[in-house]
Amino acid sequence: MRRWLAALALFLALAPAARAASFHGTVTHVTDGDTLWVRPDHGGAPVPLRLTGLDAPEICQAFGPQAAEALRARVLRQPVTVRTHGSDDYGRQLARVEHRREDLGRWLVRHGFAWSAGFHGRTGPYAREQALARGEHRGLWAAPAPLQPRSFRRRFGSCHS
Repeated sequence: MRRWLAALALFLALAPAARAASFHGTVTHVTDGDTLWVRPDHGGAPVPLRLTGLDAPEICQAFGPQAAEALRARVLRQPVTVRTHGSDDYGRQLARVEHRREDLGRWLVRHGFAWSAGFHGRTGPYAREQALARGEHRGLWAAPAPLQPRSFRRRFGSCHS
């Protein structure tokens, strides 16, 4: 029984790494402030990606269109490096994406286009960038009390329902 539990624990520890992939590609479409499509350089159809570590305003939410446009202006038809680590309930690959050696998530949060995604009392990977953007009233932080996308979805539902 102990060996079986040890084998199961090892499998569960390695399972996320087995789904992880890295590739280079070109951004073909930006859906919103945290979703984009990348066509791999090695060929194939564009891959839908959900940027991790952040939460951008919903497209129908205040500052949602600006977040999408900022991401579009920054990376549409541009080369990027993608590191995936799983997928979400919508079939998108969860990913960190770099453009010109800069983490897009970090850039979005630093310029006030998204929140650092914190969970269970943790501040999230871009907490420092969020604090800087908030202190400078950049982007969505120019509003007196911007509504986090999570709260927006709870209150109003999805933009697509």
